[in-house]
Amino acid sequence: MILIKLILSSLIIVGVTEVGKRSGKLGGLLLSLPLTSILALTWSWFETRDVEKTAQMTTETLWFIVPSLVLFLALPLLIRRGVGFPLAMTLSVIATLGSYALFFKLRA
Repeated sequence: MILIKLILSSLIIVGVTEVGKRSGKLGGLLLSLPLTSILALTWSWFETRDVEKTAQMTTETLWFIVPSLVLFLALPLLIRRGVGFPLAMTLSVIATLGSYALFFKLRA
């Protein structure tokens, strides 16, 4: 089962990156879809059949979307200001981690 999950998940990631090379809009649309969440929730439910656990994970995921938006705000802003991609990605990830830390403190 792990091999099936690995292959399917990898195919989706490769597919999205290939589409993104050809069309920024379509790539962005596919990238914005919660594919990781859909796959993880599906695999979790399929393996456990626990609908309450699935519902709880979905609710928690909704809350964690808020701090994750920092990445999608910071990365294009930094790139458009002339920061190279590797540094822009690093700074965006650090800012996102800071956002998660603040989020955890506020939710505690």
